[in-house]
Amino acid sequence: MWQAEVRVDLDAIRENVSRLRAGTAAELMAVVKGDGYGHGMVPAARAALDAGADWLGVCTLDEALTLRRAGITVPVLAWLLAPGLPLHEGVAAGVDLGAASLPQLDEMVEAGRAAGRPARLHLKIDTGLSRGGATVADWPALLDAAAKAQADGLVEVVGVWSHFVYADSPGHPTIDRQLAVFHEGIGMAEQAGLRPRYRHLANSAATLTRPDAHFDLVRPGLAVYGLSPVTGESYGLRPAMTARARVMLAKRVPAGSGVSYGHTYTTEREANLAVVPLGYADGVPRHTSNSGPVQLGGRRRRISGRVCMDQFVLDCGDDPVAAGDVVTLFGSGAGGEPTADDWAEAAGTINYEIVTRFGSSRVPRVYDGERP
Repeated sequence: MWQAEVRVDLDAIRENVSRLRAGTAAELMAVVKGDGYGHGMVPAARAALDAGADWLGVCTLDEALTLRRAGITVPVLAWLLAPGLPLHEGVAAGVDLGAASLPQLDEMVEAGRAAGRPARLHLKIDTGLSRGGATVADWPALLDAAAKAQADGLVEVVGVWSHFVYADSPGHPTIDRQLAVFHEGIGMAEQAGLRPRYRHLANSAATLTRPDAHFDLVRPGLAVYGLSPVTGESYGLRPAMTARARVMLAKRVPAGSGVSYGHTYTTEREANLAVVPLGYADGVPRHTSNSGPVQLGGRRRRISGRVCMDQFVLDCGDDPVAAGDVVTLFGSGAGGEPTADDWAEAAGTINYEIVTRFGSSRVPRVYDGERP
């Protein structure tokens, strides 16, 4: 008998990737960083590859090496690389690396030397996000240095890439501005003598809404897991994660009973309470105190009182409730249960954070649709 679980439907991931794959002529990189957005990096990666993904994308070197240790041999790009990492291990394992500065380039040259093979690089230009990537002012120097290192046989420049600011708001003026800067950056790379095979800019939102941003490779992340990056649009995607728990304790309390820490909720009448063994240590945002939606007994309900580290409480009124009853926090919504989007609204955040929180907790993940 299980107490709480996160169920991941791998067939949903396959369906989503197939849908994304059918919408582009570019190659497709399934982004599986953050432990597959909480869905499990290796199972999610394998499901995405089953459905035709060509690449996998991660942030950290450790994530990339974990994929390699799992026997996954497709191209993998890792792009969040602090100084001093053992990059030679990634180069030796055939991991592509993101470079955005001269010091990073120098480290990757040395990593290639240590590994005995050129490092495969994707040079990143900052087209307006002001986060990762070389600024437009620094871009020419990075290109020149990379071109020289490539001519010397020390690196191979495989890609030029960037990242959108506002692709999840179709029509936002920053999208066209960033595309223009990206085209300019590609032209500068060509002038420096570089002809990278892959030019890539499109995240989930741009993969779904901006075919002119697909170039040679698209990088969907959230959409792989069936969640839409654009509010109010589903694009036929199917959410892959369901989070649920069993009622631990049910009891009848009198009217005027304060519930949970701080008594921020008080029963208006005599009521049946259900204690649910999930809390913020398991991914339930504390910000959803008195607002987090769940389904119990075929009805939508909201958390009563503060979310605790390990549990929360539901006021069920006069509805019958018993220990062992199933409480669904979120799922696909097909059975009337709340969705990750509903939870994001309740917490004042985004659906990305909801699934990543739940999937990285102490609650076991159970997979449907696993293949031998």
